[in-house]
Parts: sequence; C-alpha cells; structure tokens
Amino acid sequence: MSASAQRKSRVEHALKEALQSAITHDVKDPRVRAATLVTVSKVELNVDLSVANVYVSVIGDDAVADGVVAGLQKAAGFLRGPIGRELNLMHAPELRFAHDVSIDMSAKLHAIVREDEEKARAAGRDPKGEPEPEPPKEKP
Repeated sequence: MSASAQRKSRVEHALKEALQSAITHDVKDPRVRAATLVTVSKVELNVDLSVANVYVSVIGDDAVADGVVAGLQKAAGFLRGPIGRELNLMHAPELRFAHDVSIDMSAKLHAIVREDEEKARAAGRDPKGEPEPEPPKEKP
C-alpha cells in the first residue's frame, strides 16, 4: 500500500470516528434527533481528500432516514470546521451524506431466508435445501 493510500485510509477512519462523535453530541437538528440511532458506517474520500462521502445507517423508516440525511447535509458546513481542526487537516473535506442501505438490505434478506426456512420446516423439508435421506428399504 502506498503512502498516500495509507494516509487516505487513516484519514477516512479518523473522519468516521470524529463524525460519529459530532453527530451524536453536537448536531441538534430535530430531523437527526428524530432517529433512534444514527451510525456512520463508512467514509470514502476522493483521491485528493477534498470530498468525503459519508454513509450513515439509520434505525427508522425511509422517511426518518431521508430526514436524517437532509439534516446532516444541512449541518455539513457546521461540522466541517471543527472536524478539520480536530484532525489537524489543512483543508477539511466537503462532507456529502448518504443513507447506507446495506444494513437494511441485509436485514430484509435475513428475514426472507428465515421465512423460507420456516416454510420448509412446516412442509416437512430440510430448511437447508438438502434432500431428506431416504429410509432404508426393507428386504422382501
């Protein structure tokens, strides 16, 4: 891994931690506070570290998630200065927030698999999809 790639990775990790703390303690927007839980799941910086795509997972329905993203986008300028100073960055990156749907999709997929397993059990089949072993045949 090159030195610039290592630096990028370090800054992404530090940004993730600093943003999580700032969102939890400093952002007062009611749209963000309306969510039960907001988690910074991933930060991706562009090559020159000028733009950070910040992915957040939100516990709540899609309307709540959309409100959280809108509230965070509105607070992006407020967050940029303190985050840049905290991380000792000469130029703090522009923050772009997006809803990370991967956790939601994972939960939906898990529910589908669980439902399919329950249907298989109810039908007397092996939920793993393996054929049931045939009972030994009696010799005449």
